[in-house]
Amino acid sequence: MQTDVILPLVAYLILVFGLSIYAWRRRQQGNFLTEYFLGNRSMGGFVLAMTLIGTYVSASSFIGGPGAAYKYGLGWVLLAMIQVPTMLLSLGILGKKFAILARRYNAITLNDMLYARYGSRLLVWFASLSLLVAFIGAMAVQFIGGARLLETVAHVPYNVGLLIFGVTIALYTAFGGFRASVLNDALQGIVMLIGTLLLLVGVIHAAGGLPEAVNKLAQINPELVDPHGSGQTLSMPFMASFWVLVCFGVIGLPNTAVRCISYRDSKALHRGIMIGTIVISVLMLGMHLSGALGRAILPNLTIPDQVLPELMMTVLPPLAAGVFLAAPTAAIMSNINAHLLQASASIVKDLYLSVYPQKVHNERYIRHLSSLTTLLLGLLVLLASWRPPEMIIWLNLLAFGGLEAVFLWPLVLGLYWERANAVGALSAMIGGAGSYTLLISITLPLAGFHPIVPSLAISLAAFLVGNSFGHRVVDAAASSTSH
Repeated sequence: MQTDVILPLVAYLILVFGLSIYAWRRRQQGNFLTEYFLGNRSMGGFVLAMTLIGTYVSASSFIGGPGAAYKYGLGWVLLAMIQVPTMLLSLGILGKKFAILARRYNAITLNDMLYARYGSRLLVWFASLSLLVAFIGAMAVQFIGGARLLETVAHVPYNVGLLIFGVTIALYTAFGGFRASVLNDALQGIVMLIGTLLLLVGVIHAAGGLPEAVNKLAQINPELVDPHGSGQTLSMPFMASFWVLVCFGVIGLPNTAVRCISYRDSKALHRGIMIGTIVISVLMLGMHLSGALGRAILPNLTIPDQVLPELMMTVLPPLAAGVFLAAPTAAIMSNINAHLLQASASIVKDLYLSVYPQKVHNERYIRHLSSLTTLLLGLLVLLASWRPPEMIIWLNLLAFGGLEAVFLWPLVLGLYWERANAVGALSAMIGGAGSYTLLISITLPLAGFHPIVPSLAISLAAFLVGNSFGHRVVDAAASSTSH
């Protein structure tokens, strides 16, 4: 175990627990459910930007993404920049409208919004179960990525690293709630920025400068500097699919949507869009460019996902490597705590309290139930990660796509189409989930498109057809178009 590398990470984890204790003390104020799951809707612009980035940036961004750039070259860096408009799309399309309605309905979870809009308990149960299945898979990917990172860089055994991540995140999320999550997201966003810039500068310096690094890539394989990537992999259908999956489709991610009902005011929203766009641009460019240029320094890696840990140890001194190690650790932790908290909210608020609504008045009981549910979910995901698969980037995109196929159209059309109703929304959810699962499971020629593209088209068609058989909830639908 490399002590110089581990010490900055230990200091960072101590700071995380300090923020969580502060959040726990603040949790004693106000309504428990609103405070625990939404932080009393008090996020400012900077925290809003960082927590959205935290829910979006993950192990794939710091491990799988640079690995793909290492394999396919500078074309993948260009492809990764498709993700730059995500903050604008998420906050611009959902932001203000979502927040107005959430305050009107006193909505705490995404499913509260769906129930207020569509008036269907069946829809809420289907949405909750879909969310739980996808979130468990998404969190397992992050746990695996974090444990592998510690294993490669600091020689911490995989299972020990898994316990470090699992216990830390489960504890601080369970006891700190949403406020701990977003405060740590703000800290983690700063750490990710510092780590990204450190690594990029180190890679460019070690390669002899940017022009020299690009020349070395061209000597290794001219396709590494081609916009279509090594093997001409990055075709137009592939790039269009990628844009749908990791940019436009992000609007449909539940963990993104719930952030849109938690900010303080319009000023915070506008500032969040600006700060978030700048930060996501730096992170995406810095990490993927480091991975692509890393091939000029380490040309013979057999496993592309190892490029980031190997570069870290090659181009940075031990202490700086330890600081950088906190960056992907931060990305992983912030991504997990966002999923973990919302999964807990779905179980407690959307499922349990819908069956036992009288329990909502027993705040002490709900407080303990919420913390225990969050803790047990974290431990369950830890157990699910104990025997990891070989690849993680595609698993993460699988969970991403599944959530988008279920939630995108019910969210967007629910906000902007007055006549949208529960039959249409439920049809879209079932059609999206079913088609995505089927297309992922079997091999069909889709003209080079990722299954998310036809799945979203099928989900939209199902919404339009199903909508003709249902009746809208007049009060919610009318109010959704009056602001």
